Amino acid sequence: MNIGETIRNFRLQRSMSQGDIEKRTGLLRCYLSRVENGHTIPSLDTLAKIAGAMDLALSQFFAEGNSNGHKGLPQLSDDEVRFLSQMRRYSANLNDSDRKLVLAMVKKMASSTK
Repeated sequence: MNIGETIRNFRLQRSMSQGDIEKRTGLLRCYLSRVENGHTIPSLDTLAKIAGAMDLALSQFFAEGNSNGHKGLPQLSDDEVRFLSQMRRYSANLNDSDRKLVLAMVKKMASSTK
């Protein structure tokens, strides 16, 4: 998935310029250009700002129809994207052993709720 290409496609579908996104988000036009051209990968918080500027749900950036050949990937709700964003943020400080422990706990919790 090329998130920059996805952003550009949504922006063009809405007949918006990078300047329009800049005005709505405060993100510099040169930054938006770098994202759209694949030179910079935005954080999920930044993606949320961009999605909001285009009146989109953040999850639409990750929808199956936008995945460029990666059919079968599940669509994520906004809550799931937020949850995964938090997990990514907190797991960055974990070592491999702790990550495996967290994953085992999540698997255990998920299997006990079925």
